[in-house]
Amino acid sequence: MTTRPAVTVLLGDPSLPDASKPGNRYNPEDFDAIARMKAALEEEDAFDLTFVDRHEGLPGRFMESPPEFVMNLCDVGYRNRSQLELHVVALMEMLEIPYSGNNPAAITLCNDKALIHAAARDVGVPVPEQRFWSSADAVDDFDLPYPVIVKPNRTHGSLGITKDAVVNNPEEAKAYLAMLTGLLPGHSVLMQEYLSGSEYSVGIIGNTADDYLVLPPVEVDYSGLPEGLSPILSYESKTIPDSPYWTDIRYHEAKIDTALRQRLSGYAVAMFERLGCQDYARCDFRTGADGTIKLLEMNPNPAWSFDGKLAMMAGFAGMRYGEMLGRIIDVARRRSGLAG
Repeated sequence: MTTRPAVTVLLGDPSLPDASKPGNRYNPEDFDAIARMKAALEEEDAFDLTFVDRHEGLPGRFMESPPEFVMNLCDVGYRNRSQLELHVVALMEMLEIPYSGNNPAAITLCNDKALIHAAARDVGVPVPEQRFWSSADAVDDFDLPYPVIVKPNRTHGSLGITKDAVVNNPEEAKAYLAMLTGLLPGHSVLMQEYLSGSEYSVGIIGNTADDYLVLPPVEVDYSGLPEGLSPILSYESKTIPDSPYWTDIRYHEAKIDTALRQRLSGYAVAMFERLGCQDYARCDFRTGADGTIKLLEMNPNPAWSFDGKLAMMAGFAGMRYGEMLGRIIDVARRRSGLAG
């Protein structure tokens, strides 16, 4: 009888506050996503699974009894603090515990939007015009043509990007910056060219050129939003279930020609390799007024939930949700020198 590989699935801690969620706590939607993930992995019947979702004493527990392999789904950070996301994998690096997903360096780079755009220019990936400041209250120039989008440089889950983030004049920009100063004091900030065209995401699973699985692109459909709302994936779209941004935005496989699909795939692979990503990641793009597709963000450990973009793209490719999760485990185990 073949022994199934032991896999410890590490999650956020639902017993602790989480500033990225409405009400600062886990909600029914979060528990449903966790239940579906567990069911999908168990249905694959390929791994001996253990689920860890309590962070109290976690470093000591892992030191005393290191798991054979960790599927890292703790994208909310240690003790649900987003700034400690990289510390989870740093702990496993120090303890030499093999894990899935990106390493501390890639997470650090990808979470800095300004650095991402600098890296993109190095490899010929177009990016929007933007300006960077060390904090929102330090902005002293408004030289970009309007409209622009104002956003924190380093946050998760669109925190700090609300329905009012697209501004049309210096007065609106100053008002939004004042809000960010109160919400995220001391955080660096970007003012960025607003890209008004089609928005796409491309997912990659794999580690080498000969085993990359570049998933079919997903397109964001904003046509159902009420008139007057900026078509962006704001904080409301990810955390407020009764917001039009949650209920009226749709997603579908991008209806684009082969040449454009190949260009998006090429951009995504170039960024994956330039930033030293591993196992899986997601690139987000948007089209400017002149028709140029430009990089928005690189997501090093993108949302793993059944209704997330990565799972949608896997579905377009004919993969079951559990199959996608299993593939991430397999490529990470191979990268770590373990059997597939």
